[in-house]
Amino acid sequence: MKINRTNIIYLLVGAFIAIGIYAFTIDEGTSQKENERKTVQQSANSTQRAEIQKTSYSFAGPQGTSNFTEAAKKTVHAVVHIKTKYQRKPSIYDFFYDFRDGDRGRGRGRPAIASGSGVIISEDGYIVTNNHVVTKADRIEVTLNDKRTYEAEIVGTDPSTDLALIKIDETGLPYLKYGDSEEVQVGEWVLAVGNPFNLTSTVTAGIVSAKARDINILGPAAGQRKTAIESFIQTDAAVNKGNSGGALVNTEGELIGINAAIASNTGSYAGYSFAIPVNIAKKVVNDLLQYGRVQRGYIGVTIRDLNAKLAEKEGIDEIEGVYVEGVQEESSAAKAGLKHGDIILAVDGHKVNSTSELIGYVGQFRPGDNVEVKIKRDGETKTYNITLTNRRGGTELIEERPEESLEVLGAKFEKPDKKTMQKLGIDNGVQITQIQQNSLLRKKGIEEGFIILRIDKEPITSVEEVKQNLKQKRGGILIEGVYPNGTRAYYGFGL
Repeated sequence: MKINRTNIIYLLVGAFIAIGIYAFTIDEGTSQKENERKTVQQSANSTQRAEIQKTSYSFAGPQGTSNFTEAAKKTVHAVVHIKTKYQRKPSIYDFFYDFRDGDRGRGRGRPAIASGSGVIISEDGYIVTNNHVVTKADRIEVTLNDKRTYEAEIVGTDPSTDLALIKIDETGLPYLKYGDSEEVQVGEWVLAVGNPFNLTSTVTAGIVSAKARDINILGPAAGQRKTAIESFIQTDAAVNKGNSGGALVNTEGELIGINAAIASNTGSYAGYSFAIPVNIAKKVVNDLLQYGRVQRGYIGVTIRDLNAKLAEKEGIDEIEGVYVEGVQEESSAAKAGLKHGDIILAVDGHKVNSTSELIGYVGQFRPGDNVEVKIKRDGETKTYNITLTNRRGGTELIEERPEESLEVLGAKFEKPDKKTMQKLGIDNGVQITQIQQNSLLRKKGIEEGFIILRIDKEPITSVEEVKQNLKQKRGGILIEGVYPNGTRAYYGFGL
């Protein structure tokens, strides 16, 4: 069943599960021989249960109830409640928020209020959550499980994975250890912890229903191409509004995912929830801490899922792997020798059978990393070593430069890409890539993605010109520019 975009609601999860335990009984009216046969069977069953309990998944059933309790104890204290306030309700993720204010911040002068969850990942206050929980918020309030409350700041965001890293000023906090989402198995028991409907520390349980799900809910960020990574872990753990950003853990209490969405026709839980794999989250967090932005590696191919119809059209015998529909010129894939019509079977020994699985796995690498790509061409298997590039085609890491950030404005800037400039018919300008929640630009209504063309009628061609113009100005100032969708805008304010 196809999941429509409008049927996906961003949230986090909560609820409890009851597990029954059964016992064998023996009918006293049976014959002695029958009793002996059943006694032998009981002994065999007991032996089998004992062997199961020795395995790594002994907790995945009625016999392992206590493991659920221990995992829940480890998790609830490391999951926080997040409340955000907005002077104006953002249009991004419009229908994903759990807004509690009646007017939703529209036209009545009252701020919009939304809620979600987050996961503490270090003892000194770093918290990972969904980008849609905190993006464009004017104020972020974090409440711990022990009811202590803090104001948080955004460290960095990544719209392409719907992840964000925030920070509170505290130490000695309980936190969750990373698990390995590559090791997660379909059918494995998992717990989801969050704050649905403002009910703090709610726990639900379920099994992993599928992996590498692409539900087509993440659009491009302002001024960017569609580069979303959707390779969700699907579970049947109950989730509801307010749970976005909460923890999905295994029965050892290890973090294996960040809960993000549900499939629903009503806005309430209807059987399926989706979590961002922790291996992706871990890489995003590390990038934001080390480089200030996510470093994403690209192979340089256009891909599509291989199905029966495509296989018949292209004369392909086996339906496996991911079909290469095109290879970008001068890309690392082209230089390595990949061609249109190749079928990618594996990356670094990791089998891939869908575009979401391939994108999710490659998304865990950085530019400059070397990966081994196994392909099939004309019935023969070949292996290529490919060096991943950044989105500009180079292999270097893209670090934040000091001149890209202006403390006085609380914003980050960079030159818009050539494709955007050609589309808009402009030959100069500097694009705003990030705006802090309480910055002057945000308060004046300027959104991320806005391209500054002129300041006080003077053309802007570099970040340095923005810096010099705004730092030297006093009194009124006029900023002219355009958004990536072609909308022209003018902003006047005082410095």
